[in-house]
Amino acid sequence: MGLMIDLSALVANWKALAARAPAARPGAVVKADAYGLGAAKVAPALYAAGARDFFVAVASEGRELRPHLPDDARIMVLSGHMEGEDLTGLIPMLNSPAQFFRDRALRPKGAFGIQLDSGMNRLGFEPGEWAAVRAEAVAAGPVLVMSHLACADEPDHAANAAQLAAFRAMTDGLDVPRALAATGGILLGPEFHFDLVRCGVGMYGAEPFLTAASVVTLSIPVIQTRELQPGESVGYGYSWTATRPSKIATLAAGYADGLPRALTGKGVNFWAGETAVPMIGRVSMDLITVDVTDLAVVPAELELLNAKQGVDDLAKLAGTIGYEILTSLGRRYSRVWR
Repeated sequence: MGLMIDLSALVANWKALAARAPAARPGAVVKADAYGLGAAKVAPALYAAGARDFFVAVASEGRELRPHLPDDARIMVLSGHMEGEDLTGLIPMLNSPAQFFRDRALRPKGAFGIQLDSGMNRLGFEPGEWAAVRAEAVAAGPVLVMSHLACADEPDHAANAAQLAAFRAMTDGLDVPRALAATGGILLGPEFHFDLVRCGVGMYGAEPFLTAASVVTLSIPVIQTRELQPGESVGYGYSWTATRPSKIATLAAGYADGLPRALTGKGVNFWAGETAVPMIGRVSMDLITVDVTDLAVVPAELELLNAKQGVDDLAKLAGTIGYEILTSLGRRYSRVWR
């Protein structure tokens, strides 16, 4: 089974998002192993295209990525300076007074950024905390002051304007680069762009960047086919029973490979070229069954993710989001970067 990652499409999506914010420096979010697509391959491709700012969630991700990028690439750690972490070659985005004073005590000359809570109530200095240390923090020379939008994928949500106003109230007048927008924020418009934008899920071909090029193709091999007579059933719980003479193919993937069990019975199609092939029965740990009765020839592999059925299409059927589908794609898939 194989996961094909089209790096040229991914880079094109990054450039298209960057073009939406022409006055800002375009960064790239490569946390969770570049959303499951391989940060060691994705980040260098983006660097070659011009990216210099990369965001990871935790320091261990940054340490794994550091050898794959030249020294002038900045790797920002969104969880900040956690106690005991090695931040050599990394830039923590400090989230609290405790992190700030720890970082300055242990790394007085180390590069750092500041993350502010503009209303998401997740990470970052709260307004009062920031007011208390703002002068000292700014004097220490942060490379970036940032925040994160909670509802950017809902353009009309009142939280967007409220968070923008809160971020401005905490940062207007600072002589420090600022960042507020990830993919959704980029699409909200210029007032959200500031000095740097963080191209994220849209870069990988997913919503809310609806014009993104398809990045991922997932092909799953056929292990075996069998003939069924009307009345015979398939898989756990016999949740599907043949109503006609049928040919059934068993495929080598399941929920252990990031294909949610919740896809059972939701009308999921696999693809043989341009022909849709319906999934039947339950998704099990390692196996999925499909009805290939109407195929003249059963190919060695069937596609689940492609330009016709992307991660968001699959996510809607599973009752989740494209982020979860992408980051759950398992290690048993062989990965090919094109």
